[in-house]
Amino acid sequence: MNAQEVKNRISEDFHHFHSHPELSYQEFKTTEKIKEELQSQGIEILPLDLETGCVAQLGQGERCLALRCDIDALPVQEETSLAYKSQIKGVMHACGHDFHTATMLGTAFLLKECENQLKGRVRIVFQPAEEAPGGAKKILESGALNGVEAIYGIHTINDFKPGTLAIKEGATHAAVDRFSITFKGKGTHAAHPEQGIDTLVIASQFVNAAQTIVSRNSNPFDSNLLSITHFEAGNTWNVVPETAFLEGTIRTMNQACREMVKNRLVELAKGIAATFGASAEVQWIFGLPAMQNSKDLSDFARDLAKQDGFETAVPPSSLGGEDFALYEEQLPGAFVQIGTGPSLPNHNPRFTADEQALFPAAQFMAHLAKQYLAEFKK
Repeated sequence: MNAQEVKNRISEDFHHFHSHPELSYQEFKTTEKIKEELQSQGIEILPLDLETGCVAQLGQGERCLALRCDIDALPVQEETSLAYKSQIKGVMHACGHDFHTATMLGTAFLLKECENQLKGRVRIVFQPAEEAPGGAKKILESGALNGVEAIYGIHTINDFKPGTLAIKEGATHAAVDRFSITFKGKGTHAAHPEQGIDTLVIASQFVNAAQTIVSRNSNPFDSNLLSITHFEAGNTWNVVPETAFLEGTIRTMNQACREMVKNRLVELAKGIAATFGASAEVQWIFGLPAMQNSKDLSDFARDLAKQDGFETAVPPSSLGGEDFALYEEQLPGAFVQIGTGPSLPNHNPRFTADEQALFPAAQFMAHLAKQYLAEFKK
């Protein structure tokens, strides 16, 4: 395909994926469509043990670079007026994964045209279940990245106009952890509180004290967050509750802060409970690590973007999670965020991505892969 044919093809693909979204681990028709598009151009699909998602490979040689996109949608009812809006009730591509998928198909098509010029191999990962999250684990477990020396990922960003490439080294997305706490006291009649141990009061004390974990224990220049999002105690007006339940999330940008916040939260919960003669059971669920983009890979992509005439920018850091971080635990990686114009935020039912940025993004990612294999020194 020539450039115009690729441009037209991926625009059609983008509309198709947006109209036919599928949730995490349910991307069966999406995967089938991706494979059909790849096979139509004679692009190799690796025989991996994946129920959804797939990995394409182009080129030959010892060196191998991976490019990753995600393909799943969200349980959101679309409220846009797009001609190609979602046809699936309660499911929408509200985070740009349809844009990512079409971009990487375009990247594959463009690389196919210069495959004999590649100084190594390019693996293009169409990853399922980023929103679950955890689809990255499926890709890693499949062996798809065996022999890969580095990986680039892409994501839309509505802070910048279409075609702007936003690239930043270091931490860009937070570690995501979850906690739950059950306070256990002694239930009693509300008219005789002295005969019980009031867990509602204990849990309330903890809610207030927990806000000091970040404000009084971490450096003000660190980006840490603690949110208590669920508080449940009692079920009627005249009984002091015997138990109280809390849960929430912690977001941190480095491992030292992650450990500090966890330790202080456990100490506060148990200490406050003990002060009132109660107990606290704390459950901590480790989630995704923080993303740590390679400076060398980020610099290489940024320099190439400028050479190609793209406007570049530094994206703001986010306390949202991104399972691309799981790849970066295994090998060097970097994120390229693609400006798609002003829009309501990701995960909003009226989120949109301007497809003017689609073909330029595919062109850049194809050029990035080609130049990485030819020029980048490990």
